[in-house]
Amino acid sequence: MSKVPDGFHRVRGHIRRNPKPKSAKRLNGWTIAGLLAGVWLWAQVFGLGESPATTPPADPKPATSAPADR
Repeated sequence: MSKVPDGFHRVRGHIRRNPKPKSAKRLNGWTIAGLLAGVWLWAQVFGLGESPATTPPADPKPATSAPADR
């Protein structure tokens, strides 16, 4: 039989990588997608980044008491 490289072990005739400690586990794609969906939903419910329009319209309508110039 061939020698198994460091960091691997033999299981039922196959060479497999040794398991990593649990602290080295990274975020998978579904976790990242879930976090992004949560942030999006939070923004939809609580309105992150929305501010009321404080600028007046560029062409205001004349007051009703002003005479019409025709």
